[in-house]
Amino acid sequence: MRTQFQAAEAVNGERLLDSFLQLAKINAPSGDEKPIADVLVPLLTEMGFTIQFDEAHKQIGGNCGNLIAWWEGTDPNLPPLFLSTHMDTVLPTAGLTPVIKDGVIYSDGTTILGADDRAALAAYLEAIQVIQETGAPCGPIELILTVYEQPGLVGAKYLDYSKVRSKTGYIFDSSGDVGQIILQGPYSSRIWWEIEGKQSHIGLNPEEGINAILIAAAALREMQLGKISEETLANIGVIQGGELTSIIPGMVKVSGEVRSFTATGLQEQIEHMCAAFTEATKSFNGTAHARIEKKYAGFAIPEQSDFVQSAIRAAERIGVKPYLTRTLGGADTNVLNENGLTCITLGLGFRNIHSYQEHISIENLVNTGKYVAALICEWYEMHKPK
Repeated sequence: MRTQFQAAEAVNGERLLDSFLQLAKINAPSGDEKPIADVLVPLLTEMGFTIQFDEAHKQIGGNCGNLIAWWEGTDPNLPPLFLSTHMDTVLPTAGLTPVIKDGVIYSDGTTILGADDRAALAAYLEAIQVIQETGAPCGPIELILTVYEQPGLVGAKYLDYSKVRSKTGYIFDSSGDVGQIILQGPYSSRIWWEIEGKQSHIGLNPEEGINAILIAAAALREMQLGKISEETLANIGVIQGGELTSIIPGMVKVSGEVRSFTATGLQEQIEHMCAAFTEATKSFNGTAHARIEKKYAGFAIPEQSDFVQSAIRAAERIGVKPYLTRTLGGADTNVLNENGLTCITLGLGFRNIHSYQEHISIENLVNTGKYVAALICEWYEMHKPK
C-alpha cells in the first residue's frame, strides 16, 4: 500500500496540465478522430503499449477506428484493468486556445474547451507514466479509446469487442468532482413521429384542410414531459412542418427522447407518448406513424462489488471524499456494460460541456491523474498473489 500512495502522489501536476493543454488544441471532432489518434499512438508505443484499431469508422463514415492499447504491466498474470474514454469532441474546436484564470482552464470563448474528454486522456497518460516511473507493481492495463461518442455512443456500439482482453474497468466522463462514482445509468430511446393531416390552401379550400400542426399540438397538450418521476425523463426536442403561411400543413414531424433507470419505465413512457398522438389523430381524422430507436441500455453495478469498493478506497487514498450516485446521462459505460464488460463512470469535474463556457479546474484535473494512479494500484492490491 505504501508504493500505491507514493505512485498517486508522484503525479506531476505541471506535466499533466501541459499534456491536457496540448491535447485540447488538437482539432478532432466526431468522425475526424485521426489527428488525436496520430498523437496518441507514438506516446503509447513509447510507454510500452501495443496498439490496434478496429474498423468502426467504416460503419459511421469516419476516418479512424476505435483505439485499443495493451500494456502487460509488471505482472501479466493478473486480471487486466481497462480505462476507457472517447477521442472525439463536439464542435467547434478549430483554433482552440486554452486560457487559465484563477486556477480554472477555459477556452478563449470562441470555441469549446474539449475537457470532455481530453482531460481523461491526459490523466490516463500521466497516471500510467508515474506508475512506470515509480516502479509501482501493477497488472495489465488496457485502454479503450472510442470514436464518435458525442453523437450517441456510436463508436462503442461498433467496437470490435473480440479485440478487447479485459473485462472490468473505469470510465472518467462525468461533470461531478473527482470522487463521484456513478453506479447506475439509464435506458434510452429516441422516437420519431410523422403526423399526417391534409394539405390545402387557406384562400381556396380551407374547409378541406386538416392541420397537422394542430394535431401535434393537441397531442403535446396531453403528454407528460420533463421529469416524469425520479426514474424517468421525457422530452420533445424537434418539430418540423409547414411550407407556406398560406398552406394548411398536411405533414409534421416530431421527435423526442425518453430516459429511464428501468426498462419498464422506459416502455411505459413511450407507450404514453404514442397513445397521446394516436388519440389526437382520431379527433382530427389524421394519422400518426411512430419509429422508435433504442439508443442504449441501462446498467446498475452493486455497491458491494469488489471494483466499486476498490474505487472508494482509491478516492480515500488520495484524500477526496467518494460519493455514490446515479445519472440519467448516457456514456460509453452504457454500451460497454451492455456488451459484456463491467464498468462504472467516474467524475473528473468538467463543467458546462458542449458550450463556449466549458471549463475544468486544475485541481480536478490533477486529482483525476492521482485517482487513476490510485485505482491502478488498488487493482493490483486486490488481485496480487497472496
